[in-house]
Amino acid sequence: MTALTPPRRGVDHEQRRTAVLMVSPALLIMFLVAAVPIGYAIWLSLNVYSVRQDGLSQFVGLTNYWHALTTHEWWQAFGQTFFFAITSVGLEVVLGTAMGLLLNMGFRGRGLLRSALLVPYAVLTVVSAITWQAMFESNLGLVTGLLRALGLPGGEHVWLAEPGYAMAVIIAADVWKTAPFVALLVLAGLQVIPNDVYEAADLDGASRWQTFWRVTLPLLRPAIALAAIFRMLDALRIFDLPYVLTQGANGTETMSMLAYQELQEGRLIGQGSALSILTFATVMLVSLVYIRFAGGNIRDVAQENR
Repeated sequence: MTALTPPRRGVDHEQRRTAVLMVSPALLIMFLVAAVPIGYAIWLSLNVYSVRQDGLSQFVGLTNYWHALTTHEWWQAFGQTFFFAITSVGLEVVLGTAMGLLLNMGFRGRGLLRSALLVPYAVLTVVSAITWQAMFESNLGLVTGLLRALGLPGGEHVWLAEPGYAMAVIIAADVWKTAPFVALLVLAGLQVIPNDVYEAADLDGASRWQTFWRVTLPLLRPAIALAAIFRMLDALRIFDLPYVLTQGANGTETMSMLAYQELQEGRLIGQGSALSILTFATVMLVSLVYIRFAGGNIRDVAQENR
């Protein structure tokens, strides 16, 4: 009998060494771009700095974090940020999935429509915010004027100056801009679904709704989940839309805006840095929870589809 040849561990070691050497430049760049500024922000958050004397600081440990976590302003901004993120991302996933399904159909002008879909996502967020601000201006705004002309509710309100209405405008502006991003990811997911599964469902006598619910939607779960986490992490860091539209007033202040106001406008470097780190930690915690609970389900679906 021929003896079994033992595995060549030297080859695996050489491959790992080559992989580490190839990845090292990217890891170094990521460390310099991300880790160093984050580490410096953590150090700033552990100190109290004098406004009158530049460079004068006093180490206070976790005092800035304790102060932030015991204030009403932080928890109010925390709740408003999550309300915005959950509502906007939920709408974007629903509308983006519907748009992706529509764009996947075969019809004349589909390529032009796909190109037009990118226009809102390509517009700068600040430009988009200014446009929505003009649309809801109390006297000359397109939306408010149209509501008044038709006698519909909302025409008499100053949308950006009233709690609830202001948040609704910010959510609408965000959904208009980023729903196409979700649609593109869903469309990419639809492109990789083989036609064999649809032919098999048709032979089994499945209706269109049954085919969508039992074939298309399960196979789209990885793409939808990926779009949802990308948008959720981005929405939790929202700053530009509320800053341009409301300056954080009328129940629209987010975690990032609160940190900006403390750091830049209030010149409270330590407290502002602590709020920034708390915002960063919140986003990281959400991503870890997602990876822990949703990542495994996505892997299971991907393995089932192989």
